[in-house]
Amino acid sequence: MSTPRYTVPGITPADAGQVIDRLQQRLHALNDLALTLKHVHWNVVGPHFIAVHTMIDPQVEAVRAMVDETAERIATLGGSPDGTPGTLVAERTWDNYKLGRADAQEHLVALDHVYNGIIQDHRRAAEATGSADPVTQDMLIGQLHGLEQFHWFVRAHHETAGGALTDAPAKNPPAAKRTTTASKGRKK
Repeated sequence: MSTPRYTVPGITPADAGQVIDRLQQRLHALNDLALTLKHVHWNVVGPHFIAVHTMIDPQVEAVRAMVDETAERIATLGGSPDGTPGTLVAERTWDNYKLGRADAQEHLVALDHVYNGIIQDHRRAAEATGSADPVTQDMLIGQLHGLEQFHWFVRAHHETAGGALTDAPAKNPPAAKRTTTASKGRKK
């Protein structure tokens, strides 16, 4: 656990350290999501190419803003945000996105799994930070609003009129699935 030498008034350094550790994991997840979304943007093909291609860029920009907001909150709490690729890969608790050049529906099903994992972990982090730091909790809740909306955009592409989600034939859907921190047994 990180224990900062200083933090914001009203939060103990020990509580700030726990919040910083949770935020560092969120920073990794959001950085990974931004890169994954851009990867999909470059590699999507098929008849729904333009719809997905143009839908993804605003998501990338919004997620990048969440990355910056999260890193700045870590610094505000007295921590040192680490956004380097090596640290992200070493500390992440999920599998790498496996699809390369693929049909839009395959990417959308895989992104559904990615968003599901990120949102689950973000909700756990928001819940865990509430008593120690309601400002961080409020930030995470605000980010959840955007993430859940983007998840809806993705799901709408493979939802039936009756509300069922259809899985497109994917090359390797379990590999694209984001494993949440809880299911991997690592810290949240």
